[in-house]
Amino acid sequence: MAKNLFITKSLGDLLQEAKDNKAGLKKTLTSLNLTTLGIGAIIGAGIFVLTGQAAAQYAGPAIVISFLISGTACAFAGLCYAEFASMIPISGSAYTYSYATLGEFLAWIIGWDLILEYLFAASTVSVGWSGYVVSFLKDFGIFIPTTLTAATGSVLVEVPKLGWQELTHNLATGLLAQGVNVDSLPHVTAIINLPAMFIIAALTLLLIVGIRESANFNNVMVIVKVAVIILFIAIGIAFVKVANWHPFIPKNTGEWGHFGWSGILRGAGVIFFAYIGFDAVSTAAQEAKNPQRDMPIGILGSLSVSTVLYILVAIVLTGIVSYTTLNVADPVAVGVDAMGKGMFWLRPIVKIAAIAGLSSVILVMLMGQPRIFYSMSKDGLLPPIFSKVHPKFKTPYVSTILTGSVAVVLAGVLPISILGELVSIGTLLAFSIVCISIVVLRKTRPDIPRPFRTPFVPVIPILGALICFIQMAALPLDTWARLVIWMAIGFVIYFTYSIHHSKQRNSTNASK
Repeated sequence: MAKNLFITKSLGDLLQEAKDNKAGLKKTLTSLNLTTLGIGAIIGAGIFVLTGQAAAQYAGPAIVISFLISGTACAFAGLCYAEFASMIPISGSAYTYSYATLGEFLAWIIGWDLILEYLFAASTVSVGWSGYVVSFLKDFGIFIPTTLTAATGSVLVEVPKLGWQELTHNLATGLLAQGVNVDSLPHVTAIINLPAMFIIAALTLLLIVGIRESANFNNVMVIVKVAVIILFIAIGIAFVKVANWHPFIPKNTGEWGHFGWSGILRGAGVIFFAYIGFDAVSTAAQEAKNPQRDMPIGILGSLSVSTVLYILVAIVLTGIVSYTTLNVADPVAVGVDAMGKGMFWLRPIVKIAAIAGLSSVILVMLMGQPRIFYSMSKDGLLPPIFSKVHPKFKTPYVSTILTGSVAVVLAGVLPISILGELVSIGTLLAFSIVCISIVVLRKTRPDIPRPFRTPFVPVIPILGALICFIQMAALPLDTWARLVIWMAIGFVIYFTYSIHHSKQRNSTNASK
């Protein structure tokens, strides 16, 4: 039995499955669609939310270095993903790659891990979307009750000039330093985050209707947010105060992970969440018109564009205002406010771009998860209902509904900090396994045609896996504990259901 845990799926069968695609997913995506899908997923919470928060809590202006570390790891992993996606154009992303190289049990682990990545990512970003929507509506005199705009049980305080903010240790410390008595401020306890739940429900319905409609919606959102981000960078440079970059690396507080070099590493691990979009491109491989050519373009193109924009925004934002003021739900809006009343016209434009940007991220995350379910179900590791395709829309509608329903609940009750760290550690684990898989497959199957080849193997895959692991090690222990619990649940499902229904295992046993 132990030997069968590492049974691999035939690459010949995978390629034939991609070629046949009987009663399967509709092939409608071009290289441009895939690139914009990647940009749509990558550029969102990282720029509009996490950049400011990670700078305020962990790295200061050196958040730029954190982005470089994470971007380097993603570049290495992206090259590995590009080779796999061109070689095995099947929905399922790292799950499918692992099944073909490392065996069924490790494929299950990565598939279960990807559920953590995509499902929780959609919920995480929806919380950021909620923050910007609430702020945008407030500018027009429309107020959503504060108790309906944050995670269940969150304590919110009304801070002068900032409005309602979640009461955290960093916020309380900052207010005390300014001579503000936190206890004297108005307090409320949140019931649920209603706007976050709404956007997930709306985009879930869009995804059920069709992948082409979803891709077209995403294209529009990407154009809007990239244009406004470039506008923010171009205008913001003129308002940069060099003094805000000093000290560039704030002195460590005495606690590991809070500023200094350890803070830079922790910041890199936390903001890694911001880069996860490019691997979502690979989940749509079976819906690409020419996956061997288009997948590498989509993955590497979206990663390159997004990394440059991330670094530029981080430089400009921490130059406009002190990093200590950025631990808020809408840090880019704080940067615009600091430009003065003459630039107030830019504030609603930035918020519209943030709302559009975060919408596209949620869309791509909600699109990726059902396709992981689809592949695992086709292999027998999940019940057949997960691979059921809508007769008219040709989308995996049952798993889309399930994904959206769970994400709605998570978005309504959990805070962005817990969600974001869980997504980061899940993503880092997935990337590590993909990098290792490239090395394994080059040794075991050097004969397979590779339309795109990762350069400098094994150096790049090994460095990719190593940097990812270092960032995982920098994350809080609570995040590791949650990962262990999540994986334990996955093991129970595998050994009670999946191992007995595996089509690859049953096929192999039948042929003996």
